Amino acid sequence: MRVLVAEDEEILAELVATGLRRAGFAVDTVYSGDAAIAYLSLHDYDVIVLDRDLPRVHGDDVARHLVAGGSRTRILMLTAAGSMEDRVAGLDLGADDYLPKPFEFPELISRVRALRRRSARPAPPLLEKAGLRLDTVRRTADRNGRDLDLSPKEFAILQLLLEADGAVVSAEELLERAWDAHADPFTGAVRVAMSKLRGKLGEPALIRTVQGVGYAL
Repeated sequence: MRVLVAEDEEILAELVATGLRRAGFAVDTVYSGDAAIAYLSLHDYDVIVLDRDLPRVHGDDVARHLVAGGSRTRILMLTAAGSMEDRVAGLDLGADDYLPKPFEFPELISRVRALRRRSARPAPPLLEKAGLRLDTVRRTADRNGRDLDLSPKEFAILQLLLEADGAVVSAEELLERAWDAHADPFTGAVRVAMSKLRGKLGEPALIRTVQGVGYAL
């Protein structure tokens, strides 16, 4: 759900981030290795798309930092060098996957999704409850056969609630998992998005508010 793109070519970084957001991910971008380490210490990312040749702190050292700290963040390493030796070296550093540049964007999206599934608690690709069906692969949602036409943010919220399997999910956790680092925790963004989601789900209501705690299905 949440991805950090660490790439020193700023135009490429923003293109990758834009594409990932359109695919439903919350994405932050940094352009150096030291900034990547700083963000990783502040936020819980499912996946980092890590350029190997980062300035100030090399991408290899960012990977070593994650592995040494026992992080669950999965590493998709990018590099302009695509030889077998480079791929082996990247994987030996602790990368979970390796993609040489230039790459096809659909492949990048697919690899990030696959790594995200590995970083999260195992969950089936089709989530169902009370007539609600969420296909996390095709990115579709319906209730009793009625298409819900969810925005990427609404889809992410609903997926988190379904994966919680009835447990309460706090507004803070929703903000952490479904928004990027620029989200203002005092704007009421979660409350507004939840209101829109409830409207699309219709009656009878599926999402309940647990006062002072969060939300549950």
